[in-house]
Amino acid sequence: MNILDTIVLLLYFGVLVIIGIVGVNKVKSKKDFLLAGSRLGYFTHVGCLAAVIIGGAATMGTTTLGYNYGISGFWFVSMMGLGIAALGLFVVNKIGGYEVFTISQLLGKRFGEGTQLISAIVTAIYTLMVVVTQVIGMGNVIHVLLGWPLIPSMAIGGGIVLFYTILGGMWSITLTDIIQFVVMTIGVFFIMFPYSIVNVGGLSALFHSVPTGHQELTNIGWDRIFQYFLLYFFGLIVSQDIWQRVFTAKNQKVMKSSAISAGLYSVFYAVALSIVGMCAFILLPNLGDSQSAFTSLALEILPPGLLGLVLASVCSALMSNASGAIFASSTLITNDIIKVYFNKDMNDKDIIRTSRFVILGLGVLSIIFSIWIQNILVALDMAYAILSGAIFVPLIIGLYWKRVTSQAAFYSIIASTLVIFVTFMIYGITSTLPIIYGLFTGIIVIVGLTLLTPVDKYKFNKSKTKNYPGMIEKNSSNY
Repeated sequence: MNILDTIVLLLYFGVLVIIGIVGVNKVKSKKDFLLAGSRLGYFTHVGCLAAVIIGGAATMGTTTLGYNYGISGFWFVSMMGLGIAALGLFVVNKIGGYEVFTISQLLGKRFGEGTQLISAIVTAIYTLMVVVTQVIGMGNVIHVLLGWPLIPSMAIGGGIVLFYTILGGMWSITLTDIIQFVVMTIGVFFIMFPYSIVNVGGLSALFHSVPTGHQELTNIGWDRIFQYFLLYFFGLIVSQDIWQRVFTAKNQKVMKSSAISAGLYSVFYAVALSIVGMCAFILLPNLGDSQSAFTSLALEILPPGLLGLVLASVCSALMSNASGAIFASSTLITNDIIKVYFNKDMNDKDIIRTSRFVILGLGVLSIIFSIWIQNILVALDMAYAILSGAIFVPLIIGLYWKRVTSQAAFYSIIASTLVIFVTFMIYGITSTLPIIYGLFTGIIVIVGLTLLTPVDKYKFNKSKTKNYPGMIEKNSSNY
């Protein structure tokens, strides 16, 4: 990198720090800190949702898949896009009326505190693993650009995100997301994609130069496509970092329309980066580590100034996803565990202060896990396997089947989580089987225990649920 590109990156990081400081002044209540006051309109909300979907794993991972498998690498992020579109189409109308901050809080309103606790723990593990993927990505970017050792690079990247997230909470995250969405869109669609195509002689020349398999939509393999469907389609529907962004919208109409729009954006983003990965395959055929395909290609083909902007777009994707995930994890721990079980009398100021300490602790923990795993796609697969396999079934069935009991949902989450971790140890963390076994276990347990519950007992539980202290009466008809 030359001095101009370095200045562009440093200016970008400086803007993020300033936004973190500005965000502090906007935080007046718990709702401001956790949901940015729930005031976002359509355009800002689309940007925030797209920014949290398109993280470092999505950007660098899709380019890696394009390098290794060709155009079929688009399935990875496309399944995320389809998942958030499905959230907008089928789930938002069920959750939009509830004044909740987390998925587990909603499950707690439906099934009681026990289910809220276990779902909060499982979802917090998922969001922590998402942070790990982004820290790994940031470490790889800094490592490639500056030649620093990978471990210190991860620590520096994670530290920048921690700074502005701790200061301003969701307001700082929202402000940075909007900037990051713009930078990310310009960097990928208007700079990296066209420059890559030009350097290989055009799209026609590209598809004539790559192996035949790279031109096929299913080259990545039906088993991998099915794995992405299980992990990311289901996972995005019940992802806490996505839900927390959804709740920042000013009304249910904005929630629905922006979720669908962000899903479509993700599909186009996936196609563009798969093609960029194919260009890297042609221009850098002897690349030692395909995880660095994006940054290595940028260094190879982009002129000074534009290189700094594109690399800022990669950092944008990484930081946006990391800040959202770590904030979601801290919200779960503070709102659904500490406040419910350790300090029920916490006021807004206590919650904000506790959240900041939790964010700091989770940030340190995520850096430690990043150093241990060091592989973006493996870490992301683990995260979504835990989430999709354990939380998807009780949440969706609970929303649409009125008879589901509290005990059935509670034991469904516990059984699915145990099965996933055991099968991870048996089949390895890259296997599709843990999530399949987790989903089937969840279905069998929740359906079986519900059907075994006598109807009279169910009616009694239902009447109790209507009077549950946390339930919002105006929406009790949803259940």
